[in-house]
Amino acid sequence: MPTPETEPARPQPLRSPDGTTGLAPNAEPGATPQPALASADRKRQPSGDEARGRAMRAAISAIAEKGPAAVRMSDIAARAGMSTGHILYHFGKKDRLLLEVLAWSEADLLARFQQAADQAASPSEKLALFVRFYLPRHQGDERYALWTHVLAQHHDDAGRQLLTALSDAWEERLEAILLEGRALGRFADVDPTEFVIRAVAMLNGLSGDVMFGRPRWQHASADAFALSALERELRPTGEV
Repeated sequence: MPTPETEPARPQPLRSPDGTTGLAPNAEPGATPQPALASADRKRQPSGDEARGRAMRAAISAIAEKGPAAVRMSDIAARAGMSTGHILYHFGKKDRLLLEVLAWSEADLLARFQQAADQAASPSEKLALFVRFYLPRHQGDERYALWTHVLAQHHDDAGRQLLTALSDAWEERLEAILLEGRALGRFADVDPTEFVIRAVAMLNGLSGDVMFGRPRWQHASADAFALSALERELRPTGEV
């Protein structure tokens, strides 16, 4: 969902000890990392949390430019100023790294959604924010592309539990909005579990449409369509 309102915060450019910078995560596609960063940083390979954080930021940069399927561990290592072996040491394999990058991205996005929702004046405004944050912004949306790639991989129990937790976090936010609206008499008395299942299924279907590039969304708003459908279901009995 990369828009100024919803895309995950871009980390600052990596900086070498002499003050030169490498490729910024939001640099134009095709830009080349500054060799000074890699040569300087490889003299002192980072460790622990520093290494993982650097690798995560580098992975986001590489994914944004190349896409999750095409990105290589060597691309990430070059941006991080680390060796490919060091990246492999911390993450084991590319799929594990992408899973952790997805978790970081989702945590960031959820935090930004919650911040916006906390400032919203009504449950209806929160529902509109939820739709806007949930749906992809355009065909090729990097976060959704990463989701699609990660979901297509085979995962162990820990990986499946993490992906389930990421999905559950969004559903819990939507259920909280529904319950608040019901308590205030703004929303109909629908079953929370069933409503969330239907709503998320619709949003996921629309997301696939947007990512596929269906022509119908070139001149219409998927956000507006989804919000209208949810508002119709939640309209209290007797309201027109």
